[in-house]
Amino acid sequence: SLPDVLGSHVVRVQVKACGLSPLDLKLLGDIGIQRDLIPVGREVAGIVLQVGDKVSFFQPEDEVVVQKPDKLSSVCVAGALRDGLCAYTALHTHARMAAGHTLLVMDGASSFGLMCIQLACYHGVKVLTTSHSPQKHTFLEQLRPSVAKVIPVYKGSSDLLPVVLEETGGLGMDIIIDSGVRLQEEEEESEETKLLPHKHDIISVLGVGGHWVTSHKDLQLDPPDCRLLYLKSASVTFLNDEVWTASSSQQGRYLHILKDIVEKMSTGVLRPQPEEAVPLYEATVAMETVQRHQKTKAVVQL
Repeated sequence: SLPDVLGSHVVRVQVKACGLSPLDLKLLGDIGIQRDLIPVGREVAGIVLQVGDKVSFFQPEDEVVVQKPDKLSSVCVAGALRDGLCAYTALHTHARMAAGHTLLVMDGASSFGLMCIQLACYHGVKVLTTSHSPQKHTFLEQLRPSVAKVIPVYKGSSDLLPVVLEETGGLGMDIIIDSGVRLQEEEEESEETKLLPHKHDIISVLGVGGHWVTSHKDLQLDPPDCRLLYLKSASVTFLNDEVWTASSSQQGRYLHILKDIVEKMSTGVLRPQPEEAVPLYEATVAMETVQRHQKTKAVVQL
């Protein structure tokens, strides 16, 4: 049983839907979380069953992810929460985006890329993005609100630099968000790796004072790369959404972000790609697929 001081702050939830995303076990271990205590499905939506006597924000029968509006389904919220958090962290927390900025989103048709595009367009940012297939290219060109330019990278050589310079009047991008990068050219690259930008391409299209937000945790920059970043007075920031739970002083901001994401989904500012939910008995197989990075995420409906 829980001690009284802890039990009085507990909220017991009946989970209706749960998002599954890859666990970086080494990272979680490095920040001091014991492996046996790591929950697998952490993006949950459901109904409050019981609250402790010191809980004031929630009542039994409330639909929650933080507070969940009625019009949003549990599956939709559970599937989109992590992507929304990553997009918000990249654009607001790291890049400090503002109206009039230019943004380049790599692989804009991914669930994370789409959230970045929609959030940026809402704030008056000019958005460019890359497409990884003809189908994704068509999808991105038909987005509303529309992006300024969709740059295909599936045709072999990418025209990233000339297109960016043309679209920005030779100034380069204020913000670049990647979905992984290539550190060097390799002969035996997978088809997926070939679509990723080379680190030098990203630095080349970055403008003066620009922000490069990367999810590549093993990024290596050589002296010429650093020299070019220095000349542009540009910065590199690492996107690690796990870090919000590593400091108690950040909890208020973290909850504010989650609440804002859900409100923007409710009003249609953020429109995540629909995610087909799997039943509970398929959850183990779904998580194994996600953990092997054969799929970026899954949603379990209970």
